[in-house]
Amino acid sequence: MNILVTGVGGQLGHDVMDELARRGHSATGADIALNQNAVWPYVPMDITDAESVRRVLLEMKPDGVVHCAAWTAVDLAEEPENARKVRDINVVGTRNIAEACRELDARMLYISTDYVFDGQGDEPWQPDCRDYRPLNVYGRSKLEGERAVGGILEKYFIVRTAWVFGLNGKNFVRAMLDAGKKHGRVRVVDDQIGTPTYARDLARLLVDMMETERYGYYHATNAEEAEGGYISWCAFTREIYRQAGYTTEVVPVSTAEYGLSRAARPHNSRLDKTKLAAMGFKPLPTWKDALSRYLKEINYGTD
Repeated sequence: MNILVTGVGGQLGHDVMDELARRGHSATGADIALNQNAVWPYVPMDITDAESVRRVLLEMKPDGVVHCAAWTAVDLAEEPENARKVRDINVVGTRNIAEACRELDARMLYISTDYVFDGQGDEPWQPDCRDYRPLNVYGRSKLEGERAVGGILEKYFIVRTAWVFGLNGKNFVRAMLDAGKKHGRVRVVDDQIGTPTYARDLARLLVDMMETERYGYYHATNAEEAEGGYISWCAFTREIYRQAGYTTEVVPVSTAEYGLSRAARPHNSRLDKTKLAAMGFKPLPTWKDALSRYLKEINYGTD
């Protein structure tokens, strides 16, 4: 396959490129600025510029696009001065990619989020649920991106994920490791429930999908340790410290007590992933296993 990957400067896009290369596919990475240090074929592309997108795709003629580029700074998206930029990237940019894919009859895989839902209740969200009520600007923009893809294309995957951590860039695990190194006690939210996702594991699944024509909506995070075993950010932090050998005290607090977020956050980020196996895809390993491998990759951990 010949695949274009957007947003290769981020955690997920970087790992998707690595996975495509590992399998011997022809892949080109794209991002807003030229990357002089890229180890794989790379092209600068502004996804908010329809002509730039169309020119790159028509020259490359990919069989498909894995669209990882996105505005993901949830709190900054709430700032009025960022409103247009968030929409340009997450909605207009996504529409530009989808329209170029339609012209080429190429498949598209769009990365979305649990934030398209309202985060209420305690039942896992189903991938084909259409009960959308996003709580914040970021969630609304990602939902508009979903609708653009579904309204323009027939050959598409929409994959919702949550709590992503990876080797390339900042993430929650690194932030907690830094905090635990500096402080003997950290406060972590205990009333937002979901499951972490290791970008390397997710990248493997996304390439699996691109090798098929089993289009549709999917949910993908690492697996829970037991059925219904979703966790809080607080429980995730405790496991990070246990595996890293930290003795830092983790103090559970409510979202209201924590009080640092500009954007409303979903309390229920549970994503039902049973459709993956039903459609013949290999689910991701458990999150504890993923965390262990990640910590070894970054030279942390005692077990």
